[in-house]
Amino acid sequence: MSKKHTPLIDPSAVADPSRRDVLKLSGLAGLALAGSALLPAEARVPFGVARTGSATAAGGAVVPFSTAATPIRPPAVPLAVRQPYLSTWLPATLLPGTSPQFWQIDPSHLDATSTNATGMVGLARIDGVAWLFMGDGKIVRDIPDGNHGEAHTVEDYPRAMQQTALHVTATRSCFTLQGGGVELSVDFLSPVESGDARRQSIPMSYVRASARSADGAAHAVQIYMEITGDWASGDHAQEVVVARGDSTAARTWTLALAKPQPLTEQHEFAAWGHVVWSTPNRTGISMQAGNCLKVRRRFVEHGSLDGSNDAQQFTIKSMPALALAVDLGRCGASAIGVDFVVGQVREQSINYLGKPLNALWTHHFGDWKTMLDFFHGDATAARARADTLDAKITRDARAAGGGHYEGLCVLALRQAYGGTELVLGPDGSPWAFLKEISSDGNVSTVDVLFPASPVWMYLDPDYLRMLLLPLLDYAEKGGWPKAFAEHDVGSSYPQASGHNDGKEEDMPVEETGDMLIMMAAYLRRVPRAEARAFATRHYPLLKKWAGYLEKNLPDPGFQNQTDDFAGSIAHSVNLSLKGIVALAAMGQVAERVGQSTEATHYQQRARKDIAYWAKQAKDPKAPHLDLTYHDAGGQGTWGTLYNGFADTLLGTGLIPPQVRVMQAKWYRQQCNAFGLPLQVPHSYAKSDWELFTAAWLADQPVAQDLIDRVYAYANTTPDRVPFCDLYNTVTGRRTGFEARPVQGGIFAPLAVRSMGRTGSPGDPESAA
Repeated sequence: MSKKHTPLIDPSAVADPSRRDVLKLSGLAGLALAGSALLPAEARVPFGVARTGSATAAGGAVVPFSTAATPIRPPAVPLAVRQPYLSTWLPATLLPGTSPQFWQIDPSHLDATSTNATGMVGLARIDGVAWLFMGDGKIVRDIPDGNHGEAHTVEDYPRAMQQTALHVTATRSCFTLQGGGVELSVDFLSPVESGDARRQSIPMSYVRASARSADGAAHAVQIYMEITGDWASGDHAQEVVVARGDSTAARTWTLALAKPQPLTEQHEFAAWGHVVWSTPNRTGISMQAGNCLKVRRRFVEHGSLDGSNDAQQFTIKSMPALALAVDLGRCGASAIGVDFVVGQVREQSINYLGKPLNALWTHHFGDWKTMLDFFHGDATAARARADTLDAKITRDARAAGGGHYEGLCVLALRQAYGGTELVLGPDGSPWAFLKEISSDGNVSTVDVLFPASPVWMYLDPDYLRMLLLPLLDYAEKGGWPKAFAEHDVGSSYPQASGHNDGKEEDMPVEETGDMLIMMAAYLRRVPRAEARAFATRHYPLLKKWAGYLEKNLPDPGFQNQTDDFAGSIAHSVNLSLKGIVALAAMGQVAERVGQSTEATHYQQRARKDIAYWAKQAKDPKAPHLDLTYHDAGGQGTWGTLYNGFADTLLGTGLIPPQVRVMQAKWYRQQCNAFGLPLQVPHSYAKSDWELFTAAWLADQPVAQDLIDRVYAYANTTPDRVPFCDLYNTVTGRRTGFEARPVQGGIFAPLAVRSMGRTGSPGDPESAA
């Protein structure tokens, strides 16, 4: 049984982690043991507790510190998140003293030979004194023996800079620190290039460190940053190869497995391709690779590196470091910065039905060095585009749901895009695949794509089209044998091998409804001519799927559905609603292709079925809809009717207004401190479905209640993993999953608002 489908334990029974577990997870165990003199006081604050105060810096200056973050304290801070194999997070709020980790932060995933670290260390040498600003930056020092005067080597930690702020936007995580009279800004940018597939295909992220004087005096500053060998694999027994990969515009280290396995995973990491760690050419650069303790010591003592590579073939557990150092010179009131780039480069991305498909970037750039040079050269423009996108999302989110909704949106964007990647499809056009991160690992799972899809409905409808293409192609040409839509195109990413034998996780009404609803939503967001061409191309398949729904509605009987961790449900009210709205969606598709008679047929059928649904779903003894049809009443069965979202999204107007008002009042009474339970008898919720529900009931007070409660969970949960979608509404603790792209569903209220702008701006022919 897969992780996704394993019955969950009662989340209220999950114990809090011990102090030792918290320290181990955060990367601070060694720091705590090293002694309080080596750490700022706030580094010893339990995670999840906002704390402010002050500490004494060099020269006696008092520097304030804070573990607070704006506009939200992320459960884990996204650092470099562009696609499933470039997904590095900070499992804490504090940058110094915490080791970044791969998305798979939950230690229960690990065994004796695996690691979830993607180590990154930053040191700033200020007026000859080394300060730690990022990571678990242990170094070695020589100390005299008090008895004999002999020198001994000990492991130690440099003084940590004081973090004063963390600000998170939709595309950036920006840390501000102080130490040695210098203010240091460290900015992690993972661009989201909506509408630009060429740039979005680049599997790289930016890191920028910039320094300025904080005390009015000029200071000599050198910056050191490294990545460690564990970026190459989740298996620390693997041997890695470190090499120089300099290009026209950049100085670069590359890191790869000594024995790569193409199109294979090791502990969720890609077992092929290579990692790049790079900085643009400039004066004052030095490089070194080798044992991390020795490389750091060289920088601490000299402010530069010696150019050697002693890590040409190391095992990951022997701690190889790939280091870059830059001398910024003397920093005064104006900030002086240095850029770094980290990437995970694979020419072949996925195996689709036995054919390896190349990454889309290979079509645009040819080789990775050309791509890297372009990415370096595009840094200033990329930041400007990120500023524009960040401002748009902030503005739109605040208008839709206030400051708390802004916090959720900025937390969700990179996570949603980071579960996908762009490839060159078999026909030479761009395709996008999605990995079902942290649950099944399936390829392009329909019932994961559907909850994620609002982010693309709102921001980038063409990206949604590219995500739909593999699913449509497989159903049309690939050998899928059934009358309803497939669950996925492969059981284990990156092997999109299909299910020609029909043996997969069937969710017939679920997946079929999802596909028709997403198709209709996409068609409403693009120009009419484009919508007509796309709908016409796939109309025979969509009509086949609609025929399946007609035969199995308004009561789908006993079927599996997306919340399969809660078990299959017979006569599900929520699942029935999805299928009925999907028939109305098919009516909109038929309109797009000029099939007015068929459009009327589907719309009339949907209205007939919704009348049955409203009658059978209503509890005869209580003011709410039941979890299933044919409930005798009085049993208290109910569930979150998140599939009402599609009715509002597409403007199908099927659900009677009195039902909406009734459900809104009921849900408000059922909310716990951290949200609305998914269904009785459980106390867990799914954040994506809660925001679907808020979008459906946007004109009701419960919509803001849901936003505020999901925000409270994300902002305070002690579980420092990438934004978990399944959590306990009483305790605010995660129940399962992490880093899943379904958090794109946070954008559901904005997706509904975007449907008021059908087609492209300025397209007078695009009205629905």
